[in-house]
Amino acid sequence: MSPVSVLVTALMTGLLSALCTPWARGLAGRESRWLHVTSPALVGGLAGAGAAALAQGWAELVAFAALAVACALLLCIDLAVHRLPDIIVGPMYLVLLVTLTVAAATGGDWGRLGRAAAAMALLAAGYFVLAFISPASLGLGDVKLAGLLGAFLGWLGWSQTLLGALSAFVLVGLWSGVLLLTRRVQRTGSVAFGPWMILGAVLGAASGVSAVV
Repeated sequence: MSPVSVLVTALMTGLLSALCTPWARGLAGRESRWLHVTSPALVGGLAGAGAAALAQGWAELVAFAALAVACALLLCIDLAVHRLPDIIVGPMYLVLLVTLTVAAATGGDWGRLGRAAAAMALLAAGYFVLAFISPASLGLGDVKLAGLLGAFLGWLGWSQTLLGALSAFVLVGLWSGVLLLTRRVQRTGSVAFGPWMILGAVLGAASGVSAVV
């Protein structure tokens, strides 16, 4: 996409994230610095810019931009209350799969859609096993988000999927180590994993861009 498209998309996703912030605050059920308008708007704007940079057509742009807004809200809610509301994650499955189906139909590349579906199933299943083994570390919200991010990364490629999935665990491990060293959390304390899953997906997606460049 052109620089103008990137800028316009960033402004639109940032604005949509800001407009949805009061609703997100209601879902969280409490006040938090993460749920002031500035945080979701900034995250949504940055994610929207990345979405436009990745997109190769209007259907992809719609898919990625919608995911950018959803992830901005989910990231801030999870940081605030350690929860990933189904009312955001669930509908995004439908939005993402429908728009990617349109992208596959218009681009004639059904293999990418099949790969997205396979990656969605694999990541969701993998996270479900991990959540079953260690429910204190991962919740069902993380499992559902994993499938959503898996569909996005799978559309881009298997290498992006692998890097995105692994990066989440590396990032949360590093952050947990920092928190322990600075005594900001106890060994038995919990850390929101959703934001690191999203950041891991960003790294995975960015690796595809760098490979093309």
